[in-house]
Amino acid sequence: MEYVVFDLETTGFSPENDDIIEIGAVLVDRDDILERPRFHRLVRPTKPIPWRATMIHGIRDSDVRSAPTLEVVLPDFLAFVGDRPVVAHNIGFDMGFVQAAMRRHGLLWLPPQEICTMQLSRRAFPRERSHKLDSVAERLGLHFPEGARHRSVGDALVTAQAFLHMRRHV
Repeated sequence: MEYVVFDLETTGFSPENDDIIEIGAVLVDRDDILERPRFHRLVRPTKPIPWRATMIHGIRDSDVRSAPTLEVVLPDFLAFVGDRPVVAHNIGFDMGFVQAAMRRHGLLWLPPQEICTMQLSRRAFPRERSHKLDSVAERLGLHFPEGARHRSVGDALVTAQAFLHMRRHV
């Protein structure tokens, strides 16, 4: 069975008031992360990116100025996912943004299954206090690609590695 492991970068924390500015996804098949296909798109937001958000992910207004809008990118992402289960770290955050965007753009889609690696971490490591992606990665000896922390594909790759590891051990 294939899973889509995805991550978003946003302009803030509110699915209703903030924008998705990057979507990245990788496919997992059985016990492997597939090299291809992968999904990666920058998205032009409806308003300027706040400096606080840029401090986290490094994405600037100039990076997304010529990017397509979410109205174009979201259907491409949903087509990439298709009928596969989706996996994300703190999936409620990411799916909240996806669902709010779908409502705004009149799209309907429900994945057959949503899997949260933060919840898997809580089951796998019940005595640990932190289950943030950085903490899970450190605990499992995983490394983000150079310069890719808080970028959608880099975070999706580490989330996929964590998913594969914890799925075998939970």
